[in-house]
Amino acid sequence: MGNRINYTIKQLPLDERPREKLFEKGPSELSNTELLAIIIRTGNRKQSAIELARNVLDLDKDGLDFLKNSTIQELIQLEGIGKCKSAQILAAVELGKRICSKEVKRPTKITCPSDVCEFMMENMKEYKKEFFRTIMLDTKNNIICYEDISVGSLNASIVHPREVFNRAIKRSSASVILVHNHPSGDPTPSKEDINITMRLIEAGEILGIRVLDHIIVGNKKYVSLKEEDII
Repeated sequence: MGNRINYTIKQLPLDERPREKLFEKGPSELSNTELLAIIIRTGNRKQSAIELARNVLDLDKDGLDFLKNSTIQELIQLEGIGKCKSAQILAAVELGKRICSKEVKRPTKITCPSDVCEFMMENMKEYKKEFFRTIMLDTKNNIICYEDISVGSLNASIVHPREVFNRAIKRSSASVILVHNHPSGDPTPSKEDINITMRLIEAGEILGIRVLDHIIVGNKKYVSLKEEDII
């Protein structure tokens, strides 16, 4: 592939400039690169804001995963992204996280597995793939937020303790509840489900973050590994 040609945003046609495109068509019509370019606002002597945005997103195959879990220290290491741009990016990412965590407000406190199902069942029961989520809790079992850890059939390489607890640590979680769905509708835990749970419990004990339960969601029913005395 040839080298990319860097343009300043002002050299682009009006309908290709991110901000003007947003005004005309709305934010849903913009690519991730264009949205991030608006947040970054300006480029530098070598690269436009679009090129800087593309470089940031190219750091991860999924594009947004790096941003979702990045720190100020990681961002300021990137060429062309100083403290000001890093602050703008992190502020936008944090707003997005807070909006997502507010999507389901009930319940705010987890007291039993049925609370988790009330919180998760409605938006997980129709999924055609397996989603593995972590609900992060404070010291009083109030929900801080939840995050998707992986999508696809569960195995030990996909659901790695590093991914689960890295996010829990960043959110200052005292404990976590693991949740995933079975697209078949049958929430009976598999051997792999149990093995992954035990592995995460051991990792959590080392880090001081308790795994309170692992709940498997099916079609209008669920299984709690805690209630089943599996953990």
